[in-house]
Amino acid sequence: MQLLDGKALSKKIETKVAAEVKQLKDSCGCTPGLAVMLVGHDEASAAYVNMKKKACDRVGFYSVTHEMPENISQEAIEKTIVMMNNDSNIDGILIQLPLPSQIDETKLLELVAPEKDVDGFHPYNVGRLTTGLDGFVPCTPLGVMELLAEHNIDVKGKNCVVVGASNIVGKPMAALLLNAEATVEICHIATDDLKKHTLNADIILVGVGVINLIKEDMVKDDAIIVDIGINRAPNGKLVGDVDFENVSKKCSYITPVPGGVGPMTIAMLLSNTLKAAKINAQKLKDKES
Repeated sequence: MQLLDGKALSKKIETKVAAEVKQLKDSCGCTPGLAVMLVGHDEASAAYVNMKKKACDRVGFYSVTHEMPENISQEAIEKTIVMMNNDSNIDGILIQLPLPSQIDETKLLELVAPEKDVDGFHPYNVGRLTTGLDGFVPCTPLGVMELLAEHNIDVKGKNCVVVGASNIVGKPMAALLLNAEATVEICHIATDDLKKHTLNADIILVGVGVINLIKEDMVKDDAIIVDIGINRAPNGKLVGDVDFENVSKKCSYITPVPGGVGPMTIAMLLSNTLKAAKINAQKLKDKES
């Protein structure tokens, strides 16, 4: 068994991004800018936003966090998004999820300018991903693909089972695998007999937020396991959706939790924001010439 070490790879990606940020600054004076919207007082969201801020600082991005109260109105958030859409210093906009119940999440995600949608949640970018066109891809599944590529794991022709069908992880994960010519099954809460599907999988990718959902008897020998889940166990320890202790004994590769997919999500956010900044810098250059 070999660990798919997202922590190590994310550091490599950060180093590369930092070097490209320096080149961008030297060539046109442009600094990539990321704006994050944090609504309410969810501790996990606040911690995650803080990690993103630190990552931005490490690579030389300009970043700003808009902290908003739990009871904020839809209209007030929309005004902030429009302001950021029109701010030339901002290349990427990220709305930290989840949002309070009074907020229409879909409406907000659709309001973000597609060219600043570094989370890849706008229907425009979702459509481009589904049809295999270039655009912004959700950071977590994109990070998974980078992690597999780093270990020379080719998904072409492999039987891949994605457990979880969320718009943020499951569906884009399946689309990326399909675009890479994998054979893809998506399982979800209504799937009958999950084990029947996972036992045939060469690669299992799970992200549903259920501790120990994937057990040893659900995995064939030498399967590759990508655990995208992150949960707080009763003892306070962070764990994934896979029974790591037992499943790791029979698989060929597995991601640890923490230290697997999590760091890759932030690395891909940096990569997507740099991509947006490069596109904007080229537009500015074309305009001037």
